[in-house]
Amino acid sequence: MNISRVTEFVFLGLSRSRPIQLLLSVLVIMCYAAILCGNLLIVLTVHIDPRLLKSPMYFFLANLSIIDTALGSVVVPKVATDLISCGRKISFGGCMSQLFFVHFLGCSEMFLLTLMAYDRYVAICHPLTYTVKMNRPRCVRLLCWCWAGGLLHSGSQLFLVLRLPFCGPNELDNFFCDVPQIVKLACVDTQVTEILMVANSGLISLICFVILLISYAIILSTLHGRFRESGGKALYTCSSHLTVVSLFFLPCLFVYLVPIFSTSLDKIASIFYTTITPFLNAMIYTLRNQEMKEAMGRMKGQALISGFKKI
Repeated sequence: MNISRVTEFVFLGLSRSRPIQLLLSVLVIMCYAAILCGNLLIVLTVHIDPRLLKSPMYFFLANLSIIDTALGSVVVPKVATDLISCGRKISFGGCMSQLFFVHFLGCSEMFLLTLMAYDRYVAICHPLTYTVKMNRPRCVRLLCWCWAGGLLHSGSQLFLVLRLPFCGPNELDNFFCDVPQIVKLACVDTQVTEILMVANSGLISLICFVILLISYAIILSTLHGRFRESGGKALYTCSSHLTVVSLFFLPCLFVYLVPIFSTSLDKIASIFYTTITPFLNAMIYTLRNQEMKEAMGRMKGQALISGFKKI
């Protein structure tokens, strides 16, 4: 690997206007607080309620909330600090660490969302064999494969970046370190690296998204004609999953599948999957999920009863 002359990078950020920066800092802090509270509440509810903990769907949902919390924590605190202090610098090592964890957590979430679609497919299309196919040991193994896939992906992305020499420009047209912007700063021709990046990040996003669409198309065709029975509840659950999938995958496809046509809209797309989606995931799965709301009600009731007993 070549030794880089660049020791730090400078973010161009979201805005140069100080009033807008302060406004954005308030919004970012509020969003991060919502990410922490919403996702940690989901994890706590699933692990306290035995009925939810036994369900593969909610077991995966708790892990999705853990990933969302970690993904938001990689980017959002740094963004908020930079907006408040007007600091826009990050060390080379810090930038590489941020890049690694963003891709590690992001790719793991892609695989997990695909796994959640598979879980719904088995539950709805093969209900008689669901408990056998999605038993807890198998769910744990599948989840481990999701994390391993994310690790392999992020490691390859980091390798592609570290082998490039950086000897001059160090301004990143973004608010965090990501491959498309970093590659443009290299002192050599990066056409091959960009192709490999598209083949890695872009194709993974596209393949997972296509698999998800096919899975939900099969599910919807299976549910056709069952809405008066139990199909309505299943359709409601699948609609929540599809909303989350769309919010996460579409911005990723825009950023990584067509980096040649990247514009300032990349920043908006990046905001979605690093900041807004982790916040909205928690809101969607709590406000649109009746079982989750009932479990939170039971948890609140148990807490009140315990409080009265202590008094």
